[in-house]
Amino acid sequence: MLSLALLGAALAGGLILIPLGLPGLWVMLGAALLHWVLVPLGGIGVWTMAGAGALVVAAEVLEFTISARYTRKYGGSRRASWGAVIGGLVGAVVGIPVPVVGSLIGAFAGAFLGALVAELSVARDSRGAPVRVATGALVGRVVAAAAKVGIGVVVAVLVMAAAVVGN
Repeated sequence: MLSLALLGAALAGGLILIPLGLPGLWVMLGAALLHWVLVPLGGIGVWTMAGAGALVVAAEVLEFTISARYTRKYGGSRRASWGAVIGGLVGAVVGIPVPVVGSLIGAFAGAFLGALVAELSVARDSRGAPVRVATGALVGRVVAAAAKVGIGVVVAVLVMAAAVVGN
């Protein structure tokens, strides 16, 4: 019973980390792996780990592709899409000096600024378009964060259900 409580706490903690731009999905996957190793008859098996692992990898890929797609959807160039992806990554790592949510704000600001700078470097005659493209990158980053939280909920339910049924 203690192992289920600890697993649940780790999964909940991971879910809290995801919207903050921190590696919550990887914490959740690590908790599931730890439970699988330490409680061999605990219900989490190879298929649960494979499914959770696939979902985590898919969420990480989606996080960057969604931002790039929204940048393109708002009229951005391929360069602006890459600027949004790279800017979001750099912003998340560097962060903003705000406790708890600094990396999330950094990721949003980085995606916006990366797309803006990249779009401004493309020779075009349209005024206001770079800001629109950067806004698309920001919207994409927000949608990506929401999708990642949704996938995190699915991973948490999958792992907890396997652990509870196995006990």
